Amino acid sequence: MRQPWRVAVVGGGIAGLAAAARLREGAPAGTEITVYEQSGALGGKLRTGELAGQPVEFGAESFLMRDPTGAESAAVALIRRLGMAEQIVHPTVGQAALVVDGGLRPVPGGTLVGVPGDLERVTTVARPAAGADTDGGRPLVAPDADVSVGALVRSRFGDEVVDRLVDPMLGGVYAGRADDLSLVTTMPALARAARVEHTLVGAVRAAQAAAPRAPGAPVFGTLAGGLSSLVEAAATASGATVRRDAAVRELTPTDTGWRLTVGPTRDPELVEVDAVVLAVPARPAARLLAGPAPAVAAGVGELDYASVALVTLALPQPRLPELSGFLVPSTEGLLIKAATFFTTKWGHLRRPDGLALVRASVGRYGEEAQLQRPDADLAATVHRELSAVLGTPLPTPVDGHVQRWGGALPQYTPGHADRVAAARTALRAAYPTLVLAGAGYDGVGIPVCVRSGETAADEIITALGGSAR
Repeated sequence: MRQPWRVAVVGGGIAGLAAAARLREGAPAGTEITVYEQSGALGGKLRTGELAGQPVEFGAESFLMRDPTGAESAAVALIRRLGMAEQIVHPTVGQAALVVDGGLRPVPGGTLVGVPGDLERVTTVARPAAGADTDGGRPLVAPDADVSVGALVRSRFGDEVVDRLVDPMLGGVYAGRADDLSLVTTMPALARAARVEHTLVGAVRAAQAAAPRAPGAPVFGTLAGGLSSLVEAAATASGATVRRDAAVRELTPTDTGWRLTVGPTRDPELVEVDAVVLAVPARPAARLLAGPAPAVAAGVGELDYASVALVTLALPQPRLPELSGFLVPSTEGLLIKAATFFTTKWGHLRRPDGLALVRASVGRYGEEAQLQRPDADLAATVHRELSAVLGTPLPTPVDGHVQRWGGALPQYTPGHADRVAAARTALRAAYPTLVLAGAGYDGVGIPVCVRSGETAADEIITALGGSAR
């Protein structure tokens, strides 16, 4: 292989930037890395803005501190390598609530993403079905099977537990519905336990017991300087040439690697590289794969996404409960599906003048029509619904912002993990120097995206004859 290597990273979200940074760490000196980002901004769904003179996240808000093994998460490890560990801050308020019958009730403890391991503890928000979670003499889920979270929990605990507890918890993360989301992809620890245990209570307890415990350790973190600072630091550390407003329209295999067709149809730029990390959502990835790998493109193109809007309001001295926020079951009939009291949850954002920042997430999968409303209408509806849930009229906002994320949140239907594994296996066999990375394949959350990008970079390094970390 010629030196230096030339590697293209298509997609400037955190997965693509993590891939670029890992390539810089592990590839030979002089390797040319270019990040192509179709939009004018790096970071994907990591975007720190400003409202009422204060920094605020208009996209992802935080990251998990630990991975499922108990080790520090890939996001924390990256932050540490970038020399930003001292900027990590943690929530000062952790208690959240659920909207039940129009009012707020604390989220019960002892659940696994809303699925209870002790049915008595959730009776304040939902009545579990009596006698349904019986031992049938065999594991709940077959060894190679996948089911929807909703189907499994409904069959064992009844509708109320799903509708009032599990569905809003999953909806807050995925903007999807429990009845459509894969157990294996969204709750892998429970899926593993369900392949051994005969009852759902037993499976939840087994998954909880297997989880690494660090009493008192913070679960979530963010950066005091805003998550866009992570984006900027990763881009800088990668030493990559960053091409904004640069749409990659076609990938063509060559004798030595790949030819990228970049830019407008009438005046395209042709770029030759040795390898490509494809760190874009499934649908644009499928379009780029349609030429070199049509069968893979067909499989990847089946992955679906939900659209959401994040409405942030700056409220002068409102009376807010001492909660991090609340989740809304779809059965409540509200446009809001989740809300975060930023300046309550995050101590570093609190202001001496009492101005509060409140963000509401709007839209679930299949509710795209609701998101066609004008910004002012969405903001007014959110203000009205917040007032109703809190039981008190909120003051008129002094500032507001509506951030729309079209097709932003992957919907992991049952069998997702197998479909992605098959696509990657086929792609690796045909083109080992073309690798997929990102949330559309591996799961949501900053740590997952960072790990996905780094794994893709390691595969490229290995394929080009280097030694991956």
